[in-house]
Amino acid sequence: MMRLSRDIAGPCLAPGGSVVAVGAFDGLHLGHQALLAEVRERAQTLGCTPMVVSFEPLPRAFFSKEPVPRLSSVREKLRGFDASGMEQALLLRFNATLTAMPAEDFVRRVLVERLAAREVWVGSDFRFGHKRGGDVALLETMGANHGFNARTMPSVLLDGTRVSASRVRMLLAAGEFAGATPLLGRPFVIEGKVEYGNQLGRTLGFPTANIHLRERVSPVHGIFAVRVGLGESECSWPGVASLGIRPTVNEVAEPLLEVHLFDFEGDLYGQRMAVEFVAKLRDEMKFDGLDALTEQMHRDARMAREVLGMNPRLAEA
Repeated sequence: MMRLSRDIAGPCLAPGGSVVAVGAFDGLHLGHQALLAEVRERAQTLGCTPMVVSFEPLPRAFFSKEPVPRLSSVREKLRGFDASGMEQALLLRFNATLTAMPAEDFVRRVLVERLAAREVWVGSDFRFGHKRGGDVALLETMGANHGFNARTMPSVLLDGTRVSASRVRMLLAAGEFAGATPLLGRPFVIEGKVEYGNQLGRTLGFPTANIHLRERVSPVHGIFAVRVGLGESECSWPGVASLGIRPTVNEVAEPLLEVHLFDFEGDLYGQRMAVEFVAKLRDEMKFDGLDALTEQMHRDARMAREVLGMNPRLAEA
């Protein structure tokens, strides 16, 4: 099982040397996966520890004045590192102290002293340190003096276009899930623990399992046909979901993911649930009262069943 560390200070995490990937790694798309696979293989060849350095919050979110959508939660990202064969992860707190650190200090304190790096792998456009003063050229120069090699991973292309987190976010925001899936190497999923809500859906005939997103900003909003996985099971249970602020019943609220599982009976509270987004049905909208909202929910259910290959008439049962 992968070991997680959070601090720059501390004893060397890899006394025998390490091969290190550094990046934000939001979504762990095909490009990220290729980079981590290269690190794992190089570590095996050199007899070193495969490691990854990442940052939370995401650097672009730290500097942005507006909420920044992200493709994966911290938990999902760490699980991806583990599945990719990383033996250790250094998840640094991206804060004012870290942003003030000169790039040269980052190399010495993190890559050399903390990780005993023998190879450092980054994207070709990687920048780091105070005011983004560090780049690949600096890594190469300092590596020659400190005993490690700096390596860059070529961009992964799909249909002639570079795979990137920004492209994935753009496709998801447009509801283009079929286009985003090949870039991610898997369907887009949001995971979380089912929590109690106000149980309004139950009174309207559509009981829902609720996941509170809290500080996570989703790249998708609206009404969707979904497939759900419970616990460790695959996403196979069909349903319809809403992700938004529920404007008909709430004037202001934090975004909430509400999922109605078709033909399901049972208690989901406290369980972990994974929601795979299959198709966007419509944008969220405000209705003139609960009767109009309920009518639309029935229409959404019929459409979701049809999209998922089910009998839409069952929505009327």
